[in-house]
Amino acid sequence: MQSVPFLRATILFTVLISASILSAPDANAQSTTAANGPAVNLTVGTVGLSVGDSRRTTGLRFNYRDRHLQRANGLNLTLWRPYDEAGGTVNGVALGVPLTGAERIRGIGVGVGLSAQSSIQGVAVAPAGLGSGGSLDGIALGGLGIGAGDQLRGVMVGGLGAGAGGHASGLLVGGLGAGAGDDASGLLVGGLGAGAGGSVNGLLFGGLGAGAGDDASGILIGGLGAGAGGRATGILLGGLGAGAGDTLRGIGGSLGAVGAGEHFSGIGVGGLAVGAGDALSGIAVAGLGIGSPRITGLTVTGGYTRVEDGVLRGVSLGAYNDIRGTQRGLTIGLYNYARNLHGIQIGVLNVARNNPAWARILPGLNLNL
Repeated sequence: MQSVPFLRATILFTVLISASILSAPDANAQSTTAANGPAVNLTVGTVGLSVGDSRRTTGLRFNYRDRHLQRANGLNLTLWRPYDEAGGTVNGVALGVPLTGAERIRGIGVGVGLSAQSSIQGVAVAPAGLGSGGSLDGIALGGLGIGAGDQLRGVMVGGLGAGAGGHASGLLVGGLGAGAGDDASGLLVGGLGAGAGGSVNGLLFGGLGAGAGDDASGILIGGLGAGAGGRATGILLGGLGAGAGDTLRGIGGSLGAVGAGEHFSGIGVGGLAVGAGDALSGIAVAGLGIGSPRITGLTVTGGYTRVEDGVLRGVSLGAYNDIRGTQRGLTIGLYNYARNLHGIQIGVLNVARNNPAWARILPGLNLNL
């Protein structure tokens, strides 16, 4: 029966060896609290499974809330967003149940809420909303909203809004609004408004308004208004108004007024008025009035056309054509007035102040060739 003590000794020796292996610093299964936060790592080096706040993991990492994360390659699942002072990069999948985030996310981010201090690159989906303190690039869907402190680039759809504090490029769709604090390019669609504080290049559609604080090129459509603070090139359509603070080149249309602070060239159609602060050239059609110091082209209105101390070159059709400068062309209306006529007037009553006394006021036809 000497085999029994021998068996006991063998079992004890095996237990002691196993314990020493499992407690070794480089073991595959180890619990660490110093180099990491509290974590249990079933890894070879940093590859494998980590449960807790480990610093570096390649594989699967599960934690309640990140504080010590430096880099996670693979799947990083958290229950809550990181601490404010936390950083770290996730390369792969950042999954939040319900919230997740990191300093940088590259790959796929999914959570009820999702955030990154610096950047998100890839695909991001969050029913409550998602945002980046820096840039957001790729495809993003936010149930309530999407935002970036710096840049948005890609396809961004926010239930309430999508916006960037800096530049935005690509497709931005917001239930209430879509915009950028600086420049924007691409397609911006907002239920209430779409716009940029800087320049715009592309297509903007806003339920109430679409605009740019600086220049705009492309197509701007606003339920109430469409405009640019600087120059506008392309098509501007606004329910009540469409215009540019500087120059408008292209097509402007509105049930209300179309205008430019300086020059307008192209086609302008206004239910009420079309005008330009310095010069208007092209075709202008308005219900009530058209005005500019200089007009070149064709104007048609049911009301009043006025040139103040400038020149009309072309054809003007209106009830009252008031050329308080020089007319070089044709006016047709009920009453036509020209301070200096070098053309033809056709109307019920025609006044040409530079004609001889007998031809200054004539019915039907007046001319000075």
